[in-house]
Amino acid sequence: MASDPRAPGRAAWTVADLLRFSPPCSPPPPPRRPPWNRYRLSESMKGLLVALLGGGVPAGFVAPFTRMANEASGIPSLEILLFRCVLHLLFACYLRCRKAPCFGAPEARQRTLLHASINVISIGCAYSSFMVVPSGNAATVRKGSSTICSVLLALCIENGRLTGYDWFGLVGSTLGLIIMVVPDLLDLDKSTQLYDTFGYALACLGGMALALGLVIFRALDFPAKLVTVAFMFGVVGSLVCSPAMFLLQEPVMPLDPLTWTCVVTISFLALVSFLCASYAVTKAHPALVCAVLHSEVVVTLAVQYYVLREAVTPFDIMGAGVILGSIAIITAQNISCDAAEDDEGELRMMKGSK
Repeated sequence: MASDPRAPGRAAWTVADLLRFSPPCSPPPPPRRPPWNRYRLSESMKGLLVALLGGGVPAGFVAPFTRMANEASGIPSLEILLFRCVLHLLFACYLRCRKAPCFGAPEARQRTLLHASINVISIGCAYSSFMVVPSGNAATVRKGSSTICSVLLALCIENGRLTGYDWFGLVGSTLGLIIMVVPDLLDLDKSTQLYDTFGYALACLGGMALALGLVIFRALDFPAKLVTVAFMFGVVGSLVCSPAMFLLQEPVMPLDPLTWTCVVTISFLALVSFLCASYAVTKAHPALVCAVLHSEVVVTLAVQYYVLREAVTPFDIMGAGVILGSIAIITAQNISCDAAEDDEGELRMMKGSK
C-alpha cells in the first residue's frame, strides 16, 4: 500500500504551526523561601544592634571600673587614658600589614586629626567626671548631651531626616535621662556643690565632643578608616596625656592587682565600645546611635548598685525603664522585613520573562 506523500509534510507543517502560534511557555515561579529566610535586618538595624551590644553594654562597665581604680590607688584619669591610648597604637601593625597609610588618606588627614583630638577631649572629660560625681550620673549627663548635640548636628549639617517613631524614641530617652539627673542636681550638697557642678560640666562637655566626633567620622570616606581613626586616637592621646598628666595631675605607679585589673579591663572595653560606636554611625543615624548608647547608663547603674554598693534612687530606676522602652521603640521601628520586596521582585521577573 502506497503511503500518502503529503502526510509527512502535513505532519511537519502542523508541528511548525503549533510552534509558531502557541504562546511561549513561562518559566516556573521561583521556589518560595521559608518564612525565616525571607526576613532580614536592615542596615540601620544592624548598626543599632552593634551600638547596643558592642558600644553601650561594654561602655557601661568603664565608669564604675574607673572609679574603683581611683579609689584603690588614686590613679588619675589622664593616666588611665594614657594606658588606653597605648593600646590603640597596636593598630599600626594592622595598617602596615595592609600597606595602608597610618595617618589616613592625604585629602582627609586634617579631618582625621580633628576627629582624634575631639575624641581625646571627650574621653578625658568623661574619665575626670567619673571620679568627681557618681559614675551613673556622669554617664547619664554625657549620653544625654551627646544625643541632643547629635540631633542638632545631623539636622544642620547632614539634613538628616527622622521618622516619627525615631523622634518619639529620642524624646523618650532624653526624658529618661532628665528623670534620673534633675533630682540629683536639685539635691546637691552645699559643701561640694561647686565641685559637683564642675563634674557635671565635664560630663556634658564630653558628650558634646562625642557627638561631634561621631558626625565627623561619618563624613570620612577612605579605606580602613575605622582602624586609622583608632590609631590616630592613640597617637594624639599619647602626645597630649603624657605631658598633661604631669602638669595637671599627680601620676602614680599602681602596685595592687585590683588597679591593674581595672585599668586593663577599662582599656579593652573602651576600645571595643569605640570601634562599635564608630562602625554603627556608618549604618544608622548618629542621633539614633547616641540614643541606643544610653544602654551604657542602665549597665552603669546596675554595676554601681551591685558592685560599688552605691545608692540607686527610685528616679534612677524609673529613668532607666524609660530609656529601655525608648531603645526598644527605636530598634523595633528600624527592623525591616523584605518579604514584600521579594514578592514584587518575583512578579517583575515573571513579567519580564513574558
